[in-house]
Amino acid sequence: MPIGPFRSTLTRVLAAAAVLLPALVATSPATAYFPAACPADGPISQHFHSGHNGVDIAANYGTPIYAVGDGEVTISGTEPGYGQWIRIRHPDGTMSEYGHMSRRDVLAGDHVAAGQQIALVGSEGQSSGPHLHLRIWGDSSASYGVDPVPFLAERGVILPCIPGTTPQPAPLVYPAESGRVVSARSADGRLEVFAAGADGVHHAWQSEVNGAWSAWESLGGPAGAELAIGPNKDGRLELFAINGNVFQHRYQLSTSGNWSGWENFGGGGKDIAVGANKDGRLEVFASGPVGVFHKYQVAPNSGWSEWESTGGGPANSRLEMEKAPDGRLEVFALNGDVFQHLFQTAVNGGWSQWEAFGGGGHDLTVDHNRDGRLEVFASGPVGVFHKYQTNPTSWSDWEPTGGPANSQLTSESSADGRVEVFAINGSVAQHLWQTGVNAPYGQWASFGTGGTEITAATNADGRIEVFGTSSAGVYHKWQTGFSSWSDWAWLSNTAGPPIN
Repeated sequence: MPIGPFRSTLTRVLAAAAVLLPALVATSPATAYFPAACPADGPISQHFHSGHNGVDIAANYGTPIYAVGDGEVTISGTEPGYGQWIRIRHPDGTMSEYGHMSRRDVLAGDHVAAGQQIALVGSEGQSSGPHLHLRIWGDSSASYGVDPVPFLAERGVILPCIPGTTPQPAPLVYPAESGRVVSARSADGRLEVFAAGADGVHHAWQSEVNGAWSAWESLGGPAGAELAIGPNKDGRLELFAINGNVFQHRYQLSTSGNWSGWENFGGGGKDIAVGANKDGRLEVFASGPVGVFHKYQVAPNSGWSEWESTGGGPANSRLEMEKAPDGRLEVFALNGDVFQHLFQTAVNGGWSQWEAFGGGGHDLTVDHNRDGRLEVFASGPVGVFHKYQTNPTSWSDWEPTGGPANSQLTSESSADGRVEVFAINGSVAQHLWQTGVNAPYGQWASFGTGGTEITAATNADGRIEVFGTSSAGVYHKWQTGFSSWSDWAWLSNTAGPPIN
């Protein structure tokens, strides 16, 4: 995997602007978030970033636009960039702006309620097509807005949304991929990445949201380990590391803060996976020579149970977890001979028996479609196959996709909800993606030369970032746009641990 150019000019701009992002919610901690409403029906066509102060919601001409919250209309007029636009000041001091409308239904000085129609979608001003540009200001003195997606999510609305529906619950926390290299976002939006080398675990992190990376630091811990990472309910990340002799973990001491030292978590094993129950309790699964065991927090952010048998499961299997739309966790286990899965029988509850899921293979990845249906990919000697839910309780047959034989796999959802799959073996790296939301897949495309491990994570601005390893170290590659990618590069000009 060759070293490519370092971060592009676009990314450096993102990093410089990211210092503004800690103002995501500038309201007083004592102020309750107001219940929000859906602003318009349509997909997000452009996300918030340093060059785009808001989100664009694509919609047809004349689609109704609704106030995201109660408040007073302070501006209702025209402006060269926006065309027709509206600004509403909300009781907590935040402000929402709506641009490019074809019609305005409110005037300055009007008081509006959350969900009240205020305008119709248009394409006036600097616009290439009909859409709503939604901008959120944390306070009147801010020089740049805040990302509307987490702002509305904290207030019960998950974009994209359907107007008129009741406030939605907080989004589900989906498990991160496990492996020799893992990545997850801290609560403040910065990605962190861990890689397990022969001398222990190494760690690097974004110094700013969506921005540049630190140099690698050595953490010690289990050598040559399999890793898993998950967020506690209070947002603190927790890292788990297992090899054939020992199982250890470490955790952030405060939200987005420094980390504890290594602590014992059990005996050795083959592989691990971790996921958060809907109530926020982490649950860890570990495979070994006699099957799969699990251990779980007895309360959110709290202590742990003893290890318990799951009643079997494939010996020395590769493990991954995913979450159903209702919040129930599901575990998938694959070794060279057999593929099985088990699932929670109730939210935050007990587990089913292991069930057959297919024949053996090399590696697996699991993701969820935009509509919540789970989709599983597994590699083997003739390439990559996939299997997907046809409804919440039934699955398709296995279908071939092509792809690299006996490859390491990872997957991630793009900003619009399409699943993208990445595969690497000793000779080649490739990826494929859904041609539409909840849709079939295209053809595999080149993604680089060969390596040993791969994982993917999503930046706070929605861009996917992929980490690949080789005997030379750890590389990364990131989206520079909706469908364009950087070259492979070191993190902060440092190689990180070799991973064979």
